[in-house]
Amino acid sequence: MAKKVVATLKTGDGRGFAKVIKMVKSPKTGAYSFKEQILATDVAKESLKK
Repeated sequence: MAKKVVATLKTGDGRGFAKVIKMVKSPKTGAYSFKEQILATDVAKESLKK
């Protein structure tokens, strides 16, 4: 599935998007999990600043 996403992002219409992977800590257990999103590049930059 990841190969399809990467291939789609490299097309002319997909250049305005970025795949963002965040590491999130669970408040209950303290374990880390990964959250993946595909966002527009300007929204992705704002999302990473939080």
